[in-house]
Amino acid sequence: MRGDRRVVVTGLGSVTAAGAGRDALWADLLAPPSPGHRPVDGWDATPWMDRAAIRHTDRCAQFAVVAAELAVSDAGGAKALAASGRPEHAGVVLGTALAGVTTMERQSLVREARGDKRVSPFVVPMIMPNAAAAAVSQRFGWQGPCEMLTTACSSGTHAIAAAARLIAYGVCDTVLTGGTEAAAYGTVLAGFRNMRALSGTGRTRPFDSGRDGFTVAEGAAALVLEAADTARARGARVLAEVLGAASTADAYDVTMPLPDGSGAARCMDLALREAALAPSDVAQINAHGTGTLQGDLAESRAVARVFGAGGPPVTSAKGATGHVFGASGALEAVAVVLSMTHRLIPPVQGLTEPDPGLAPGLDLVRGKPRPWTPGPALSSSFGFGGHNGCLVLGPAEA
Repeated sequence: MRGDRRVVVTGLGSVTAAGAGRDALWADLLAPPSPGHRPVDGWDATPWMDRAAIRHTDRCAQFAVVAAELAVSDAGGAKALAASGRPEHAGVVLGTALAGVTTMERQSLVREARGDKRVSPFVVPMIMPNAAAAAVSQRFGWQGPCEMLTTACSSGTHAIAAAARLIAYGVCDTVLTGGTEAAAYGTVLAGFRNMRALSGTGRTRPFDSGRDGFTVAEGAAALVLEAADTARARGARVLAEVLGAASTADAYDVTMPLPDGSGAARCMDLALREAALAPSDVAQINAHGTGTLQGDLAESRAVARVFGAGGPPVTSAKGATGHVFGASGALEAVAVVLSMTHRLIPPVQGLTEPDPGLAPGLDLVRGKPRPWTPGPALSSSFGFGGHNGCLVLGPAEA
């Protein structure tokens, strides 16, 4: 990263349909899912939150709080992090696309059926986009920057980049970052269905010749970022390093990417430039890979522009996890770090026959996990509105 300080990852947390915690996510990445959308069924936040807080908090914020708790525990615990710095030097930066949209829909139905006086007095703090970041900062008493980014499906990636820069430039020593989403419900599903973005077969099949859209998922992912010197001083276990990031806009269409992939390619180039890496240095690409016809084609062309033929192995988590919208980039960043930890690249679940229309030379990981020697990895997210976000993550130093 640009700036005076190196930025490292010391903790991971996640909440997905497969369960809470990094082990549940890793197992999910290696196993084909059952068909259908992937809400977090039977969700129960009571092991982490009291019942009054749960009643007054949207699922989106609940997921974020739990993922944050798991990440902080993974990093050594709140006391260990607090001992390494002042609370005003600890921040929270999260991403979401739709925030408390399900609460808004349900309360709108309450108002229509029963009148204004039956609307919850907590509806505004439950639906506000910054609710998740606020809840996490209050949870730990962290008084540094507390921000929520919303750039559609690039939100989680952009949040991690913004968090890393707060550390690189000396504003914070520690930042809890990631993304959260709870929008697998009602009007959102109907809108995507009518847009013909959802899979009619109930499977997300990135880059496959028979792909027909994505399945919708819920969940959250969180990473604890620290300044390398701060982490070293407290004897923290370092999982990975944030080497670079970039953000660009296609400035083309509200839903469609630039067909030639040029906007996404420019974002990849800028991220590698910030990381001071050449394309040949990259050892893995974690693609956005939503399983949509035009999105996957454009992304393959972007990869070909940057890496040419014979580029690094390419995977996508969404065939396993479904699409978690604003949390997807954060979930995929966690997946990259887990890939480094386990020295395996998960396969693209749902991929049986690559689309012959993809740009040539894409080395898609198929069928089973691929052993690898961890090296720099590029994780990309591309959202509605033409928002492009890329992260470059590197393995922890020996």
